[in-house]
Amino acid sequence: MTTPDPMAEIRASFFVECEELMEALQDGLTMLDGGDADDETVNICFRAVHSMKGGAGAFGLDDLVRFSHRYETVLDEVRAGRLEPGHDVVLLFMRAADILSDIVHYSRDGLPVDPDKVEPTLRELEALISDEAEEEEAEVTDFQPMTLALPFGGPPADRVVRIRFAPEPDLFTSGNEPVHLLRALAALGEMQITPDLSEVPTLDALDPEAACLAWEIVLTTNRDRAEIEETFEFVEGLCKLSICEEQSGLSLPCLPGLPPLAMPPAPDAGVSPSAEVRPRLTLTAPPDCSDPEEGTPPPDTAKTHAPQPAPATPIAVESPVATAARPATTPPKATVRVDLDRIERLVNLVGELVINQAMLSQSVAQAGLPTNSPVVQGLEDFMQLTRDIQDSVMMIRAQPVKSLFQRLARIVRDTSAAVGKPVRFVTRGEATEVDKTVIERLADPLTHMIRNAVDHGLERPEARLAAGKPSEGCITLSAAHRSGRVVIEVMDDGGGIDRPRVQAIAEERGLIDPGQAMTDAEIDALLFMPGFSTVKQVSNLSGRGVGMDVVRKSIQDLGGRVSISSSPGKGTCFSISLPLTLAVLDGMVVDVAGEALVVPIGAIAETMAYREQDIRSVGPRTRVLHIRDSFVPLLDLGVELGFRPAKESNAGSVVLLVANEGETLGALIVDAIHEQRQVVIKGLQQGYGNAPGIAAATILGDGQVALILDPVDMMAKAGTRPGQTQPALAPTG
Repeated sequence: MTTPDPMAEIRASFFVECEELMEALQDGLTMLDGGDADDETVNICFRAVHSMKGGAGAFGLDDLVRFSHRYETVLDEVRAGRLEPGHDVVLLFMRAADILSDIVHYSRDGLPVDPDKVEPTLRELEALISDEAEEEEAEVTDFQPMTLALPFGGPPADRVVRIRFAPEPDLFTSGNEPVHLLRALAALGEMQITPDLSEVPTLDALDPEAACLAWEIVLTTNRDRAEIEETFEFVEGLCKLSICEEQSGLSLPCLPGLPPLAMPPAPDAGVSPSAEVRPRLTLTAPPDCSDPEEGTPPPDTAKTHAPQPAPATPIAVESPVATAARPATTPPKATVRVDLDRIERLVNLVGELVINQAMLSQSVAQAGLPTNSPVVQGLEDFMQLTRDIQDSVMMIRAQPVKSLFQRLARIVRDTSAAVGKPVRFVTRGEATEVDKTVIERLADPLTHMIRNAVDHGLERPEARLAAGKPSEGCITLSAAHRSGRVVIEVMDDGGGIDRPRVQAIAEERGLIDPGQAMTDAEIDALLFMPGFSTVKQVSNLSGRGVGMDVVRKSIQDLGGRVSISSSPGKGTCFSISLPLTLAVLDGMVVDVAGEALVVPIGAIAETMAYREQDIRSVGPRTRVLHIRDSFVPLLDLGVELGFRPAKESNAGSVVLLVANEGETLGALIVDAIHEQRQVVIKGLQQGYGNAPGIAAATILGDGQVALILDPVDMMAKAGTRPGQTQPALAPTG
C-alpha cells in the first residue's frame, strides 16, 4: 500500500490559505481605492502578499516567490510613505493581484507561468520602486524566503543554541502539537529540555483553555539557523519564540523573543528524534534583529566568562489569516476544512431523513392515533429535530457571495481595458449567504451579464460627457435575501435598452413579425431569445448570438428567474431570483383535480376561501380577483396545467395569493390545502427539460411524486396555452 505523502496535505492547505489571503488582499485594495489608505489597510495588503511569498518559498514555488517579492516591495514603499496610493497606483495593484492569483492557480495545478502575462506588470511595479528601496534590495544578495532572519555565520561546527518556546492558546485549538515540534528539533542534534512551570496556576485557578506551559531548550547542533527556525515556521503567530546562539564562550545576539529564563540543571531528555510535523500556517519574516537601532547590543569579544543570554524583545510574528483577513480585535474562530463530497453525502442523507419522517407522519395519521398519544408526541419532537438538523446542514453548505463578487471584479477590469471604457465597480451585500452549489453555477451567467453591461450597457466616455454623466461608468452588483429567496442584481448607469433598435433587429432576423405591436417588457424579453444579438461585428466579447438565452437557461436550471428593467438614458438592471438552497424547501401541499402539488411557502402571501362575489370578468376568458380595493389576475390551476376543463363554479375552492418580493402578482385557485411540510427537491431539468411554471418535483410521505410549482413563473406565463388569454397583471394599490 502506498504511503500518503504528508507534504501533499500541507501543500493543499497552503493553497487553500492562499485563497483566503487573496480575499484579504482584494478587500484591502478595495478599501484603498475607496480612499481608506490608513496604515492598517496597507498592512493588510502587505501581510497577505508577504505570507504567500513565505509559504511559496517553503514549497520551492520560484515564480510565485519572485512576483510576490517584487509586489510586497512596492507595497512596502506605500507603508514607508514614499509612494502615494493614488487611483492609478491602486489599479496597478489590482492588476498585480489578478496575476498573483493566476500564479497561485498555475502553481497549484503544476502549470507553467506565461512570462508574457507576468513581465509587463512586473516592470510596472518595479518602475514604482524608489532609489532607496533599490539600494536596500541590492544589499540582499541571496534572498532566502524560508529564513526568518540572517543565518548564523561561520563554518558548520557544533554550536549551542538556547531556545525558549511558549505556545499561545491558538496553537492548540488549531490542531498543532508541541511534541511534534520538539521531536523535529531533536532530529537536528543533541537536545536538553526544561519545562517552565512558573506561569502554571494552582489547580483551582487553572483555565483549561489557557496556555501556561513553556519550554527552555538547549540544542547542540551543527545545523544553521535557517533549519532551526524552519521547525517553527508554520506556528508563527501561535507562539512566543526566542532563539539565541552561544558559541566559544560568547553570547551572540538573539532573535527577538521573550527574556530567557534562568535554567536549572537540565535532565536527560529522552525525546524521540522521529517526528511528524503538522504545519498549518505560512511563515512571516520579522525584522532583522541584528540592527543596532533595535537596541540589541553587539557581541562583546572581550568577555571570557561564562556566557549570559542577551536581553531580547517579544517577537512580532503574526498569523496571515488572523491578521490579514480579520480585524485585530476579533479573536480567531476555530475552523475545520471538510471535503465537499462528505457534505454532499450528509445533505443527501438529510434529504432521505426528511422523506422518511414524512412517510412516518403519514402512517401515524392513517392509524388515527389521538393527539395526546406518546407516539404522536414523539413524532412531533422527531419532526422538530429533523428540521433543526436540516437547517444546520444547510448552514454548512451556505457561503457568502463575496468570493464570487471578487472574481467578477476582475472581469470588470479586464473587459473595461478591452473596450476602452473606464468603469467603477460597486458591490453590495457581499455577506449574503447562498448554497455553495448555487454560487458555483452562477459564475458563468454572471460573467456574461457583467461583460454585456460593460460592452453594451455603458456608453463611450465622450458620449457620457455629452449626456451630462461622469466619463467613468458604474456597474453595481448586489445580493440580498427577499421572501425566502436570494436576489442578485446587475445594474449599470448606461443609456438603457434601445427598444426600437432591439425590435428592428428582431424583425430583421425573423424572430418576430414585422410591425408587431409589443410592450416594453415584451421587447426586453427579446434579448433572451436564441440567436439574438445587437452587435454587428464579432469580437472576443460578443456578437456570436450565444448569450442571454444561455444565461436564462442556466438560471432556470437553478430554479431561478431573470428579469429586466431599463430606463432610457439612465441604465439597465438585470435581476436574478434564486432559491436559497437546492436541497430542501418549506412547501404547501395542495390538491388540484386529484393531483398533489407543492407550492413554496415563500411565494404565498395569503390564503382565502373562494367567493363568487369577489370575482370579476375581463373579456370572455380572463378573470380577476377583487381584494382590498385592487384587482389581481386569477388563474384556475387545474385548467392552467391541463388537469381538467374549467368548472362552472369553483365554490368550496381555496385561493392562494402569489407574491414576489413583497408584490402581489396574482391568485391561484386550488381545490384544497392538505398541509405544510418540508420537501426534498428533485430536479427535472436533466430528464424532462424546463416546463413553464414547474420548478422541480418531490416525494411525499405516501411515496407519491408531486410537482413543485413556481407560481411566479406560472403567473408570468399564464394563458400561453392555446385557447387562453394572457391576463394583464394589475397593481395592488
